[in-house]
Formats: sequence, structure tokens, C-alpha cells
Amino acid sequence: MPKIQTDVPRITGLLVIEVRKSNPNGDPERESSPRQRPDGRGEISPPSYKRKLRDLVADKQGPVWDELAKQFTPALDEENFQILESRGRDRASIMNMLEGESGEFKDAFWDARLFGNTFLEKGGSDTILAGTAHFGVGISVAPIEIEFSTWTNKSGVETGKDRGMAPMAFRVVKHGLYTMPFFVNPSQAHKTGCTKRDVELMLHLLRYAYPHTMSVIRTMVEVRHAHVFTHKSALGSVSDFALIDALTPKHIEGDTYAIPTWDEIKAPFAAKGEYRDYTA
Repeated sequence: MPKIQTDVPRITGLLVIEVRKSNPNGDPERESSPRQRPDGRGEISPPSYKRKLRDLVADKQGPVWDELAKQFTPALDEENFQILESRGRDRASIMNMLEGESGEFKDAFWDARLFGNTFLEKGGSDTILAGTAHFGVGISVAPIEIEFSTWTNKSGVETGKDRGMAPMAFRVVKHGLYTMPFFVNPSQAHKTGCTKRDVELMLHLLRYAYPHTMSVIRTMVEVRHAHVFTHKSALGSVSDFALIDALTPKHIEGDTYAIPTWDEIKAPFAAKGEYRDYTA
């Protein structure tokens, strides 16, 4: 059996996400209040962040897809960058793709190639399980303070009411600095059909996840740094833990943090891979 080659590199990344007067990820078990751990630190779930990347790629009429797709040579083909995890998907059509010509399913869905898929665990030979790119839980560097406010509406929304009121509807983090690790695993790429172009698209999307999926409750959330370290070896050239620890900001007091730069921490790592901040 011939060896399958992949051009996907081993990557260790860290997002540094700043939140001001916004809810970066609501908790459905707490009436959509910002997620918060027992120790007071805030959380952002991996599915929440990946959903935003999916939405940007799904919106083929939007400026993010339009700008990024044409930066590739050749330009990215819409048919090869569909989103599996989308509302209104046709299960019968997807089943036909799985049972049809080999590779059709993998060729179609960018998020399945990149993040994996449990949509059809008993599907055909093209069914993808574990993904190539994985995001960890985003955790605030320091405990967060959540602010609650009541919103009012001049016009009523209930029958017989001439005005509206939503008690404690505005639930936001006053200020928080979160870190979210992510990884690209080349060992899985040949199984999912993931390519270097798939990964590069994801990396270029990182900075746009929040400003281009903005909502009323999430107006001021920004990826301040998208640290990306590409290992020289597909097996890994440095410790993920050591690199992430070195890049993680330290809380000083209030809203003040010490945020490491690559130049400050690069000494043990620079010779073992390439670094880029995808917000620069």
C-alpha cells in the first residue's frame, strides 16, 4: 500500500482574546450569562469559536470570504469549501456523497476536513471522525466580573403592553483577557483529507472571528494576538506546554497585564520552527 503524504505541518497556537463590556460566550445553563468557572475565571468554549470560523466561510457573499479566497493561488473554490455543520443541511444528499464516488464528501466540506465530523459515524469509507485542527477551552488570565443591566424598549413586545422591559438582559464581562490554545495535528490530515490550504485559510480567519460575527451582546471582543508556531518536524519540535506557558499573559492588577512578545520568549524556540502573529 503506497504511503500517503500530507503537506499539513505540526502547529501550536495561542489566541489572546480581549473582552470589553461584552459576552464572548453565553452559558445556556445560566440564562446565557458569560461562562465562568468556580474560581471566577471566564471561559470560552471551543465550539463557540469554531462556529464563528464556520460562519465566515459559509457566507460566500461576505467580505471575509471574498477577500481571503482570492488571496490563494489558485483562488479557493466555493464547491470545495462548503460547511457541513450548517442549518438546513440535506442528510439524504450527504449520505449519497458518502456512498458515492470516493473522496466526494472530503472534497466538499472544509470544516469536516479541518475539525472532524461525527455526523455519520456509520457512514461510508469517507466518514471522518477526529479532526486535524483542535481548539482548547479559552480561559481568562484573571477572574472576571460580570455586569447585569436591564434593557427597556419604548414599544411593547407583549399583547396589551405599550412598552417593553427585559430585566437583567444585558449580561457582560466588564473586562477580561482570555487565552485559547489550538493545535494542528498532521497525523490526522491524511485521514480527513485536510490540506495545507485548509489550514492556511483557518489561520487567516483567526483575527476576523469576532469583528465579523458581531452581535448586540458581543460588540467589543477582539483577538489581540494569534500566535502561530510551525514546528520544523511533523512529530513536534518543542513542548506545546512550554511554548504556551511562555506566551501566556500574566495579570498584574485591575485591567493591566504583562503580555509577552515573541522577541522576549523566542530564545528556546526560534531554531526549532517558524513563528507568526496572524493579527499583524
